[in-house]
Amino acid sequence: MVNRLLALGSLSNQFYAMRHGHSEANAAGIIISAPELGVAQYGLSAKGAEQVAQSLAAKHGLDKTTRVVSSDFKRARETAEMVKKALECEYPVVQDTRLRERFFGRYDRGSDLVYPKVWDLDRIDPSHTENDVESASAVMARVTQLVVELDRLYCDSTILLIAHGDILQILQTAFARQDASRHREQKHLETAEIRPLNYT
Repeated sequence: MVNRLLALGSLSNQFYAMRHGHSEANAAGIIISAPELGVAQYGLSAKGAEQVAQSLAAKHGLDKTTRVVSSDFKRARETAEMVKKALECEYPVVQDTRLRERFFGRYDRGSDLVYPKVWDLDRIDPSHTENDVESASAVMARVTQLVVELDRLYCDSTILLIAHGDILQILQTAFARQDASRHREQKHLETAEIRPLNYT
C-alpha cells in the first residue's frame, strides 16, 4: 500500500506540516536533494531565518508540548531548532530520514527550473523514476509510514513535521486520501509556512 494512512480509520494525534525556511539552495536556484550535500550544507538563508521567526509569531495551535520531527537536511534542522527555541519545547527535536528531500536523481545540483517537468510526469505516472528521480509513490510510502509510526507511539499530542516542498505536497495528498499523482493539486506550502494536516 502506497498510502499507509489508509489502513487507519482515524489518527490519535494532531499533525502539522512546516516547510523549512528559504534556504541557500533556494537563493541559488539549485536542487540539493542528495544527503551527502543536503545534510551538511545549504542551510537557511538570512531571508529564511526571518521567515521562520515571522511564521512562529503567528498563532498555529503550537506550544511547548509540541513534538517536533524534522528532516535531517541542514535547512530543515535549522528551522526545527528555531521552532524548538521559540516554543520552548519540552521535548528534543527528533530527526527522521523519511522526511528528507525527494531525491531528484540526475537533476540534483542543477537548476530548480526542472521541477515542473518532473511534476508533469508525476501526473501521468506517480511511480515514474525517469532520470533516477525518486517516485512520488515512493515518497508517499515513506512519509506515511512515519506518520503511522508516530501515531502509534503517541496519543493526543501535537506533532509538527518539518520537511521540504515536494515531501509535504505529497503528504498533504495522502491526508486527503488522494493518489500521489495529484500532489500538485494541493495548496502550495510557502517556505516556513505552517499548516494543519487533517485526515478526514
